[in-house]
Amino acid sequence: MGSRSNNLLIAGACACWGIDNNLTRRLSSANPVQIAMLKGLVAGAVNSALAVVWQGDSWPSVGITVSAAIVGFFGYDVSLALFVLGLRYFGTARTGAYFSLAPFVGAVLAIFMLGEPVSAQLVVAAALMGFGLWQHIAEKHEHEHVHEPLEHEHRHTHDIHHRHEHGYRHAQ
Repeated sequence: MGSRSNNLLIAGACACWGIDNNLTRRLSSANPVQIAMLKGLVAGAVNSALAVVWQGDSWPSVGITVSAAIVGFFGYDVSLALFVLGLRYFGTARTGAYFSLAPFVGAVLAIFMLGEPVSAQLVVAAALMGFGLWQHIAEKHEHEHVHEPLEHEHRHTHDIHHRHEHGYRHAQ
């Protein structure tokens, strides 16, 4: 496969990731653990099936499957549950920006745990990501717009965006 094809596949993967983030945002008021469990099970099954079909291999052994499930739980499901909570409280763009820092956490862990070298590229990339994160954190969100009243079916606290009465008693 040529370089141009690889670039198109990478661009397509990024576009699908953005679409997935926005669709998941619509579900962010649901139970994040259930969302992560469902997405993890579906993604694991689909990716395993694709690997078997494209590589022509047999299904992995039970031991490998269980090991992959454990890694997937901690590396994907826990992260996804936190991501859904982030979508709920920060919005799609901010959550995506914060979670894009994850590779730098992995790089720092690799430096300290595996003795990987610190490269100039890593330092420049980390500085740029740090600047972007600082921009998000330092931003002051002024409300020049009006939040229209919404009907809610999910539990929420009465913060500045949720000041309204309920027909039932609601824990604050």
